[in-house]
Amino acid sequence: MKGTEWQYVKKRTADPDGGTVYVSADGERYRRTGDEALRAEASFQQMAVGLDYPVPRVLEYGETTDGAFFVVEKSLGEQSLHETALACLDGGRELADTVVDQLAEVSTRLLHAQAAHPVDAAPDVLRQWVEQAGWTQNVFAENPDFDTPRTHAALDRAVEQLGGVLMVWGHLDYGLPNVLPAGVIDWQHHGVVPLGYDVAPALEVIPFKGGAKGYAATPAQRERYLAGLDSAALAAGADPVSLHLGAFLLVKSLFFLALMRPAGQARGSKRQKWQYRRHLFLKGIEQYERTGNVDTALFPTLHDFALGQGTADRP
Repeated sequence: MKGTEWQYVKKRTADPDGGTVYVSADGERYRRTGDEALRAEASFQQMAVGLDYPVPRVLEYGETTDGAFFVVEKSLGEQSLHETALACLDGGRELADTVVDQLAEVSTRLLHAQAAHPVDAAPDVLRQWVEQAGWTQNVFAENPDFDTPRTHAALDRAVEQLGGVLMVWGHLDYGLPNVLPAGVIDWQHHGVVPLGYDVAPALEVIPFKGGAKGYAATPAQRERYLAGLDSAALAAGADPVSLHLGAFLLVKSLFFLALMRPAGQARGSKRQKWQYRRHLFLKGIEQYERTGNVDTALFPTLHDFALGQGTADRP
């Protein structure tokens, strides 16, 4: 696409060593530069388009004059659902129903495509998923006191619960910041996941942000969203995805704890946030041990935790 005028957008968070995002002057295309991880992501997107996944279509790729990899892809829109959700707030914190409906539409499209193209997986694929999706090596390295028989027993239970669930290609970081009305962006962490892992927790994981995202899903919105996904899964010949939400959220509690421990003896907000995510992990594992589920609506906010109220669940 020679002659295209590109405008700088931002540095790529997935590639802090130099990757950059640009947008065309007409807003119809994005150009990203990066390393081999971006090359792998672009290759996956090309495959996913053929599977009818709602992903950006790759228009061009290659190497820049300085040897970096670049990819040009069709724009899926200007605003993520996260940005739209923030724009729709009017002094409150409740998600707009229109945002939930748009999320449900994209999630259903993705779920249908995933269910139609299961992966012929190896016997240990669920354990590999736990390690990749939960970043377990990093979490246990940073939190060795969580690398215990108790934690592994809970993860074993999750793996057993998910036995027989279709394994599919997934996003691994699905949520409002990566969803637009036309599809899903940022597939750099793609991998093989149990059907439903991407879409089912999308509203449930909002509390892991500690209330700092500015919005929250109501119980009615969460119930309606999951009911729609369950209907879509049944129509595709799969089990209702809500049956496995507890196992999904147990792994998500590890994911949100990864890369959180501050270096050295650092204090302040970074250390507090790490301690907060540790607390949420313990809350999650306690719930899962007791009920087989995780209700993130019962998590304390970061503000409450900082005030010393983090040991009590919210009503």
